[in-house]
Amino acid sequence: MPVRFRPAAVVAVCLLAAAPAAQAVELTSHRAAYRLVLDPARPNQDVESANGAMLYEVVDRCGAWTVQQRFTLQVVGRSGQAYEMSSDYVTWEAREGTRLRFRLRQATDGTVTKTIAGEATLDGPGGTGSARLTAPEQREIALPRGTLFPMIHTLRLLEAARRGDRVLAAPVFDGTSEDGAQDTNTVIAGRLPADPAVGFAALRDVASWRVRIAFFAPGGTGQPEYEVGIRYFENGVADELKMDFIEFAVAGNLAEFERLPGGCN
Repeated sequence: MPVRFRPAAVVAVCLLAAAPAAQAVELTSHRAAYRLVLDPARPNQDVESANGAMLYEVVDRCGAWTVQQRFTLQVVGRSGQAYEMSSDYVTWEAREGTRLRFRLRQATDGTVTKTIAGEATLDGPGGTGSARLTAPEQREIALPRGTLFPMIHTLRLLEAARRGDRVLAAPVFDGTSEDGAQDTNTVIAGRLPADPAVGFAALRDVASWRVRIAFFAPGGTGQPEYEVGIRYFENGVADELKMDFIEFAVAGNLAEFERLPGGCN
């Protein structure tokens, strides 16, 4: 999935040429629904409860991936104040990793708070490039060398996991910020073998890895702006999520899963 998970987007993250053809990662076209709750394992001093849902859909269009993600979260503070966060995020990403079209709409209590739209291009996979925004205003953002788009980042991550690598660091641009590519650092835990106890039959014969991705402001150092923990299966499906928004954290579990037709056949 693109699946980095942030209020703006759930995005997954890697590059097809990185592994030998026999080991190439194949991402499964699918639709997944996640239940979201306040993470009980993380202190949330100012938040009493959080409940919501995320719907994620990725389809392999042969020459590109299309992604749709909808996210809704109702949050109640310890003071009793309640609000609802929501986002609607859509992308089209070329498989060679050089073009990305994106549109994001975020709202709080039904009032739109952010709209970002545009297109980004790179001079080659992992090369330099630029993003041309059409909303909230027309402007151009330079993208540094090594920038990855979200689906390519997911592929790179899974390929690194297959090789036994433990760390993947790269700038990622997904169209959810006007500030350009974010620096990311991913820590990959050991391989988990296929588990017949997994709740969905389509995932029971598939190995997986737990990863934690930290997102930093462009050129930033110190504490990350956002972190996400994910269990990724080697087909790109995620069944467990932990989204740390710094102020509070949310846990997500796969509630519904459906394979979708995709690919070149």
